[in-house]
Amino acid sequence: MNFNLLLLLLAAAAAFLISALITGSSTILSSRAFDSEEYSNQKDAVIPIPIPGAVGPESLAFDSFGSGPYTGVSDGRIIKWEEKQGRWIDFATTASTREGCGGSQDHVPLEHICGRPLGLIFSGLTGELYIADAYLGLLVVGPKGGLATKVASEAQGSPFGFTNGVEVHQTNGAVYFSDSSTRFQRRNFVAVIISGDNTGRLMKYEPEIKQLTVLLDGLAFPNGVALSKNGDFILLSETSRCRILRFWLQTSKTGTVEVFAQLPGFPDNIKRNGKGEFWVGMHSRREKLLEWLLSYPWIGRTLLKIPFPQVKALISFFSERRKTAGLAARLSEEGEILEMFEPKHGNGRSSMSEVYEKDGSLWIGSVNMPYLGKYEMQTK
Repeated sequence: MNFNLLLLLLAAAAAFLISALITGSSTILSSRAFDSEEYSNQKDAVIPIPIPGAVGPESLAFDSFGSGPYTGVSDGRIIKWEEKQGRWIDFATTASTREGCGGSQDHVPLEHICGRPLGLIFSGLTGELYIADAYLGLLVVGPKGGLATKVASEAQGSPFGFTNGVEVHQTNGAVYFSDSSTRFQRRNFVAVIISGDNTGRLMKYEPEIKQLTVLLDGLAFPNGVALSKNGDFILLSETSRCRILRFWLQTSKTGTVEVFAQLPGFPDNIKRNGKGEFWVGMHSRREKLLEWLLSYPWIGRTLLKIPFPQVKALISFFSERRKTAGLAARLSEEGEILEMFEPKHGNGRSSMSEVYEKDGSLWIGSVNMPYLGKYEMQTK
């Protein structure tokens, strides 16, 4: 068989399967006004809250007063939902340059300039918002918002390539965050998956002494992070391997890591609820053929020889034709799957990057959709 034809067939197969991870990536940035009445009579409906001029409310945070949610979007802004007013307001930015960043356009080409805020978490000790920006590193902004300042952009002499999830210990102020790859940036996240890249890291930053420590390295697409209720361990999702790791911070197991849960899909962010359980957002279910492709590193290395724009075009083509759905799992403190959440009404059938449980509602983030989702939990 002609080698170029083989490459094309491999690319098409991989693109078809990987498109499940980014279904809905081709979205229209303009969105109509929010109208909850349209969905109020739909049982189990996820109510969409449109985000004008941007997409991808990937992670969510509420401040110490319970206001929000706050979320980072594709044009580099961090915005806040004012529920009483029914509108979004600008809160912060991660990059000082804003020229050409706004408007209804594809923001990906300018992400490295405008910033792409992903993980968010408020510190209850200081009221500051910590931000994991995919390109600019770990940043922080005060309670009043504005331009965020850089906390760290490298560790042990190695620059961050893809800063992703972030968590704060609400007692001692320590900040835990992930760097998904030192080789590939967010815009090339497909390469992280198909290459079998394992250069990801879990890190800890201590604000009082301004010390940064690498806790774990050699990780495959580390993503969301979440501390246990009493802070004795931290969870970390490995997207490529469809699993959650537990890294012990206290007890006799301190410094050791173990598999906490194996999941049926590709995990993104992790959020702890008030009971100490964990919600894990997943972009889609894993498929056997994709697992097979990823089990042979030479296939990934071969695909990387194809110009990325061509692979991206194939993925976009298949993404528009697939009807995969995001899902989420609620896990116990021991890693048992307590509940699978797969909404099938309203605008729920899209990728899920995060599920945040608050006051009887599930707030649903997505890295590629032009809206934030809200789901009213059913009382039993």
